[in-house]
Amino acid sequence: MPFTPTGIYWKRDGVEDAPALMLLNSIGTDMDLWTPLLPLLRERFALLRIDTRGHGASPTQGGDVSLQMLADDALAAADAAGFARFSIAGVSLGGMIAMELALRAPARVEKLIPICTSATMDSAAWADRVAKVRAEGMAAIADLAMGRFLSDAASPTTCQTVRRQLLSMDAEGYAGCAAAIRDMDLAPRLAAIAAPTLVVTGSRDISTPFEGHGEHLVSHIPGAAHASLDAAHLAPLEAPEALASAIIAFLER
Repeated sequence: MPFTPTGIYWKRDGVEDAPALMLLNSIGTDMDLWTPLLPLLRERFALLRIDTRGHGASPTQGGDVSLQMLADDALAAADAAGFARFSIAGVSLGGMIAMELALRAPARVEKLIPICTSATMDSAAWADRVAKVRAEGMAAIADLAMGRFLSDAASPTTCQTVRRQLLSMDAEGYAGCAAAIRDMDLAPRLAAIAAPTLVVTGSRDISTPFEGHGEHLVSHIPGAAHASLDAAHLAPLEAPEALASAIIAFLER
């Protein structure tokens, strides 16, 4: 199994010499979030998926982490996979990491696709979530997270799978990454993003809707385009075909 020197689990897929695309998961999920899109993307791109620190097969070192640390993890995975230059699509926390990475390593990032994400979350609410998870475990926030992750359009099987994964994950891994959301400072830096950007929002997303979140990214990232999908927060699970089509159209433009 491929791991970076710091223990980040990564997996490469798709066409060897095709344009490179990194796929980043949301908080509370792992690289399997992207499974519904793989048949639609793997014949066009060299794909790199990673399990964010403290998620899936990537261990947590304990304590708070920062977006900068998570961006460094993603860069280490890109180095290990042999991706010198790549595009990035990231959902929720993955989108925040993608924006941080575009700011930290602009020469490496070809195009940027932040999906169902934001640069302006409620830090007090996330501080409460960090404290609750550390005190009471994952079950304490499972209902809250599930109510935001998926809508009634998701199948019962999908909901059960996501809930089971959420409840079984390392609480400290979740809390550490939640602290990165609590402390992020992306909002005042968005104008410095140089990569061509497609902001994707979900019409059913109550966590990071276009109003107040996606619109902020579109208006502050220079030249950003926007695509709206009929999906809740975990768009790869609710609208895989529409999301794949948006990604392909943007990257091949």
